[in-house]
Amino acid sequence: MVPVVGPAGPDRQRPRRMDWPANSLLGMLAEPTRAEFVALGSYREFASDEVLLREGDATSFVVLLLSGWVKVTATTENGGFALLAIRHGGDLVGEQAGLDGEPRSATVTAAGAVLAKVVSLEAFLAFLRAHPDANRPVLQSVSAKLRNSTRRRVEFSGCTVAMRLARVVCELERSYGAGAPDGTGRRVQIALTQPELAALVGAAEPTVHKVLRELRQQGIVDTRYRAIVIRDVDALYQAAGITRDP
Repeated sequence: MVPVVGPAGPDRQRPRRMDWPANSLLGMLAEPTRAEFVALGSYREFASDEVLLREGDATSFVVLLLSGWVKVTATTENGGFALLAIRHGGDLVGEQAGLDGEPRSATVTAAGAVLAKVVSLEAFLAFLRAHPDANRPVLQSVSAKLRNSTRRRVEFSGCTVAMRLARVVCELERSYGAGAPDGTGRRVQIALTQPELAALVGAAEPTVHKVLRELRQQGIVDTRYRAIVIRDVDALYQAAGITRDP
């Protein structure tokens, strides 16, 4: 049983706004509406590798992430797994099963400590009825997930594994990048194993190992246990065949 964590002062009652990126659901909501949403449900703390939602379960609650990161995975036909996405504080997960009444289509697992609100479907739908201004951000959030999934399939269909890996690391850098501890380059703040990275790329693990070794030899990235440090961001974007945002 996951422990229920009650409010412990103003910071626990209302997590800081800066924790939520502008493109996350909480980042898109107006302040009064956001405060109402965050007030719903029960607090939960999830330890690293703890499951928030499990593929195939017939549950309908939604989970509002307040801090931390989660990995979204699904079982493949051959019994393996595919890493579909990474979500972070400010995002909503589990809404698809809640809205269409079907079993969970993916498993959501904490990647490090996660603080979240678990909200019943009834409370979530009542919130949307009471706050029409929240409907558009919720739809934008769902649409962005579908768009990113489609874009990845289209882009990857004509890319080499090396280019796909570079694009995935660029995507991770944009969403979860921070300055490296030694002051040179960028560090991806979410911990991924190499099998998970291979699943996210959609390639065999040995092939991803080979590409990472080549990127290390070129001085573009450093890889450590569950960590990626980008030493030459511009070179990584060139390898990905995409333009870096200014």
